[in-house]
Amino acid sequence: AVEIIFREEKKDPVKLAQREAEYKARFANPFVAGARGFIDDVILPHETRKRICRSLVMLKDKKLENPWRKHGNIPL
Repeated sequence: AVEIIFREEKKDPVKLAQREAEYKARFANPFVAGARGFIDDVILPHETRKRICRSLVMLKDKKLENPWRKHGNIPL
């Protein structure tokens, strides 16, 4: 993406590397997306197992109660 956005600096590898580092810091970071509200939460790798276990415990006793069907599914 950096090579496309900054085409004019493609010949200079030092400037291109600098632009790439700047791009990664601004856009290739889940914390930036979380701060802007594009994602709900950022789960760090060492927290993953704890979060999954907590969610499964919460869903252990969940009972799904669907309403009865009012209409049949006619073939079309």
